[in-house]
Amino acid sequence: MKKLNIIIERGIDVYAAYSDKFAGLYASGDSVEEVKKSIEKSIKLYVKYNDDKIANYLKSDYIIEYTFDLESFFNYYNGVFTKSGLEKITGINQKQIQHYASGLKKPRLIQRKKIEQALHKLGDELKSISF
Repeated sequence: MKKLNIIIERGIDVYAAYSDKFAGLYASGDSVEEVKKSIEKSIKLYVKYNDDKIANYLKSDYIIEYTFDLESFFNYYNGVFTKSGLEKITGINQKQIQHYASGLKKPRLIQRKKIEQALHKLGDELKSISF
């Protein structure tokens, strides 16, 4: 199954989503949920009204994979992950995480990977739990 990567970024007063592979696929919304719905609608409209390489790619089976910038991720999951919890699983100081969440600082690639790997490890651990 093909993957369609959609990037979600937080602007001053809106979230934006776009495809890094196909120009013309973009959306915006007041929340991550809204921008996800908007990009899915944008994809359907693109396929309906276009007959080109992009539309043909999207007519076959694909899944959407969302890529967040860290500021958007931290703000979206603010009620789920505390700064202290993120510090515990990533080893990155809470103050530094706050700088990333506020957009004050941009993390280096190694820091982004460290956060991503810690979250994936947590996800794998959670998937292995049964009640």
